[in-house]
Amino acid sequence: MQHIGDTVLAVDMGGTKLETALVSSDGVIQSGSRQRRLTGQALSREAVEANLRDAIALTLSSAAGPVVGAGVGSAGPVDLPVGSISPHNLPALHSFPIQRLVESVSGLPTTLRLDGTCIALAEHWLGATRGSSTSMAIVVSTGVGGGIIADGRLLAGGTGNAGHIGQIHVAVEATEPEGSTLEAVASGPSSVRYARSRGWTGHTGEELAAAFRAGDLMAEAATRRSAYFVGQAIASAATLLDIDVVALGGGFANVRADYVEIVQASAVRNAIFPYARRVRVVPSGHAGDGPLLGAAALRFCADMLSRDIRSFAAASP
Repeated sequence: MQHIGDTVLAVDMGGTKLETALVSSDGVIQSGSRQRRLTGQALSREAVEANLRDAIALTLSSAAGPVVGAGVGSAGPVDLPVGSISPHNLPALHSFPIQRLVESVSGLPTTLRLDGTCIALAEHWLGATRGSSTSMAIVVSTGVGGGIIADGRLLAGGTGNAGHIGQIHVAVEATEPEGSTLEAVASGPSSVRYARSRGWTGHTGEELAAAFRAGDLMAEAATRRSAYFVGQAIASAATLLDIDVVALGGGFANVRADYVEIVQASAVRNAIFPYARRVRVVPSGHAGDGPLLGAAALRFCADMLSRDIRSFAAASP
């Protein structure tokens, strides 16, 4: 575990971009250290690797003092025993050895986790779920991801992929073409596809939000539908894990001002048992900084990582 005054390198590997930054032990991102580069399906494996190397080098060059470690959060699936990632939306990065690469470029001991897991840790450390022993963070954006804190411990699972709430099934009509996973019906692109299949003519989540604000009925229905299914998934998670609070973030969670309220109502409506209905749904406490702060928290809050999961890093090549 790191100490007061320490600085760590934080790396966030996402489906459309990667970011790096230096973060202090009080959760402050060092001014001038933040670097952003593209990822995305249009880039080759080599191009993404070059972008990652460049971002890390420039971030470390801004350090005013020693940097004591690195934390990496990535879109998944991840493979913690190996230290690699295979992001669902980045097929070129299948089995990408990100932990070894970051260690090689930075020279720092590195901890890897799923990005949703990192966001849950950031919310627990300095965000909206502080003080709760059992909580969840969910991000609704291009995809839907999540992470879980259970009894004061970061829940990673046998391979590191616990919290993939976007891939659980929700109760949609069998005739709907999108499929039945939460991500397939509640993400930004999925909501756009739903609206377009019913006559709406826009193309992006931003346009859908603008149409909602202008009073478009299909935009209203599509965004409400997204929030309803997120609430349905939370009801299932709360029933399974007896969750106290869920922090909800991501760009699409801001598509309408009452999105969180609709999610909360749906979670209560869909829960069978009273203990699951007590779950609170609150806005994220970190906005766009959550992934980087969560990656840093892997070093600052290392005591929350289970013993078995910590041993994965030691076994990585």
